[in-house]
Amino acid sequence: MGFIVSLLINLIAIFVYLNANKISGEKSRLAVRSIAILIGAIALLASIARILVIVPPGNVGIINLFGRVSDNTLNSGVHLLNPFSKVLKFSTRLKDVKENINATSQEGLNLNLDVSLQYKLDPQKAPTVYKTIGVDETQLIISRFRSTVRAITANYPASAIYSTKRQEIAQQIDQQLSQQISPLGFIVEEALLRDVKMPDSLQAAIQEKLKAEQANQQMKFVLEQERQEAQRKRIEAQGVADSQKIIATGLTNQVLQLRAIEATEKLAQSNNSKIVVLGSEKGGMPILIQPETSKP
Repeated sequence: MGFIVSLLINLIAIFVYLNANKISGEKSRLAVRSIAILIGAIALLASIARILVIVPPGNVGIINLFGRVSDNTLNSGVHLLNPFSKVLKFSTRLKDVKENINATSQEGLNLNLDVSLQYKLDPQKAPTVYKTIGVDETQLIISRFRSTVRAITANYPASAIYSTKRQEIAQQIDQQLSQQISPLGFIVEEALLRDVKMPDSLQAAIQEKLKAEQANQQMKFVLEQERQEAQRKRIEAQGVADSQKIIATGLTNQVLQLRAIEATEKLAQSNNSKIVVLGSEKGGMPILIQPETSKP
């Protein structure tokens, strides 16, 4: 309709300009023609604006012609379109939905969760989103988000939600929401479990339990170290025993006599005065006697 109006105004401006000669007075004709040119230019620009459509960055355009929505989307940039069509712009930028949700744990305890959902529109499915949901999907996404969070946390004990299973819960929320809203035309980027709040008494009990578990793990670690050290000492003692056994097996009388002869030779070669008493013929060891030296 706007294009038709601007086109009619443009035709009227041309008609007035061409018939300005019938007006008496040079100044009057010049004024009428100037106004006609100005109005015609404005109407022409308005007509061009209806033909050329600019889709800004981070958006896609949906073409609606007399109630019929095209399955093709317009990417960001300038496009030449049917002047009678209407273009709706949908953002494809990442959206961050922050929610504070009251949920229950596996034991039925009340929890308060601060969660976030980051998602965006699938550009290829924008026409489907417009047909089935409209231009505002926020309430639909939030409803499914809350329901999914409550359903998942109900499968975990409160202590796990508070401490050890946060990342696992966030991953399950991400997976289930992807299955639910991807067919609708949206892409889930990430689900975040930012904070878990619970009654102070329950929180204190969970913290005490965690401290006890940490102490237990520390004790297990110390005991394992002691066990390994005892094992090391047993192996070392066994090695020393085996070594002594081997040495004892190899110390025959002949070997001992040989060692005694070698020691006696070294003593004999020494410059210090000494008395060497040899053992008996049955293999006794030599005895070294160092005579006392008189002081000067």
